[in-house]
Amino acid sequence: MSFKKFLFSFTFFKNLFIALIIVVLFLVAFVKFLDFSTNHGEEITVPNLSKMKLEVAEEKLDDEGLEVFLLDTVDFRPEFPPYSIVEQDPIAGSKVKDGRKIYVKLNAGGFAMVTFPDLKDKTFRQATNTLRALGLVEGELKYVPNIAKDIVLEVSCNGKPVKAGDKLMKNSKIDFVLGDGKDLFKEEELDSLNMDQQEIEKDTTH
Repeated sequence: MSFKKFLFSFTFFKNLFIALIIVVLFLVAFVKFLDFSTNHGEEITVPNLSKMKLEVAEEKLDDEGLEVFLLDTVDFRPEFPPYSIVEQDPIAGSKVKDGRKIYVKLNAGGFAMVTFPDLKDKTFRQATNTLRALGLVEGELKYVPNIAKDIVLEVSCNGKPVKAGDKLMKNSKIDFVLGDGKDLFKEEELDSLNMDQQEIEKDTTH
């Protein structure tokens, strides 16, 4: 039988059909094997990584078939341990596919240092607005006699005077000494001044 006749023979088409079936079965089996070996299609519950060190989270996610990716370090939050995870995306409890990256942010190792501003002779409202912008906290208030009400006369931290340019840790408490807005003269001194004024007026009328 010539080759041309063989190409159009029943035997050729039968063998071709059998070969195609074998190829299809092999591909189906191969895909099934991949699905089985990679857990394709299965969803994984994202664990809660809050307050974990990055190394611990990496081990935990690796066991789950997930990856961790560090995005950034945020300002220190005292409710979290230093260098622990404070945020994650996707959040805990989410359903994800195998191999998904979990993006995390770490807590700083401590409060950052800030430069203390010049608050002397500013109003208490101005001073507190400045402190809050720097991450500092108002502490105790003490009023002393001064004609200017709520004017900052002195500032201190942990009992020590603080001046402009000093370095303080964020979240430090700043204590204030403020003017009470009352006259500096005592009542007796005012009475004496009034009497002197009356004597002057009498002398000028005579």
